[in-house]
Amino acid sequence: MSRVTVRLPILRYRDGAFTTRPDTVAGEEPLEIRIGGEPFTTTMRTPGADVELAHGLLHAEGVIAGRTDVRAARYCTGTGPDGLNTYNVLDVSLADPSAMQKVRRRTLVTSSACGVCGAESIGAITQVSRYLPGPISMSPATISALPDRLRARQRTFRSTGGIHAAGLVTPDGLVEDVREDVGRHNAMDKVIGAALLADRLPLSDRALITSSRASFELVQKAVLAGIGMLIAVSAPSSLAVQLADRAGLTLIGFTSATGFNLYTGGWRVTGAT
Repeated sequence: MSRVTVRLPILRYRDGAFTTRPDTVAGEEPLEIRIGGEPFTTTMRTPGADVELAHGLLHAEGVIAGRTDVRAARYCTGTGPDGLNTYNVLDVSLADPSAMQKVRRRTLVTSSACGVCGAESIGAITQVSRYLPGPISMSPATISALPDRLRARQRTFRSTGGIHAAGLVTPDGLVEDVREDVGRHNAMDKVIGAALLADRLPLSDRALITSSRASFELVQKAVLAGIGMLIAVSAPSSLAVQLADRAGLTLIGFTSATGFNLYTGGWRVTGAT
């Protein structure tokens, strides 16, 4: 069975000497997602919440719009040595068989390191989005407190030091539905996938915080889920800022207890405008 963390023997160098000790690292294994038995994409992820990850990824790709668009999602048996289940191949059955044509086209442009996730331009993303970013607002003090609140929920990070997290945030600063993964995009897909499975989209009454930088694909996923505010502990990219501005998303970076940088959508932050 796949593992979230792995214990490994290492040599540690301190004070001029080597010592042998065990170390805990974040688990990372490939997940192949199939649609109707046909390969769609393979992504490297931390095992766990794979069904949520698949739903979030397929939603970001525009393949599904809601929970009822997926008939079933099952691990494929017999994919490992001696016919054992590796839990690394997930087959998704779509409710609408005609959607397979869309899937086949997207397979050609999707990859595990996909930064644009099937959309070729900012204009294309804003045109296909089903939702407008929600009207959530938040105070500067609440925003500044969020990185520490997210860190308190990162159980796997505490034992490995090498894993990303994403979580939804209420207007008063409650961090909920946190998911962790070695891939920052996977962590967000898991969070949005969980909301989709619970019929909670659009997430117009929630912000989203990520432990990583704010890349283009993370802004894309937030916009497509109807999230109004994306808060990152590190820097945004220039393309992420352009997409956030065009889509009407509030984008915040370099967030810490001492402050943050506000890049777009200042009207959602109390006192900014």
